[in-house]
Amino acid sequence: MEDNILENDYFTLTDEDGNEIEFELIAQCERNGQQYLAMIPVEDEEKNDSDVCEYIILKVAEEDGEEVLVTVDDDDELDDVADYFDDLFTQEIDYDN
Repeated sequence: MEDNILENDYFTLTDEDGNEIEFELIAQCERNGQQYLAMIPVEDEEKNDSDVCEYIILKVAEEDGEEVLVTVDDDDELDDVADYFDDLFTQEIDYDN
């Protein structure tokens, strides 16, 4: 998986309460041999007219031989990946417009 910002990849994820939420995959990266995805809820994107984009970070893990997305529980790991994504997004901003 290559580090990059993506467009138009959508996933329907189920939370711990069984609720289905649609997310748009906005970026992915590999850090320390682990795959991470940055995603935004589609519903929030439609409601939010501001330039601020809040995203979630999920980690690709293997469970019973299948790839699953899990939350990042380790604060240091999450901070490292969030810093990486923040830097990636900052590089993509076009300041000329």
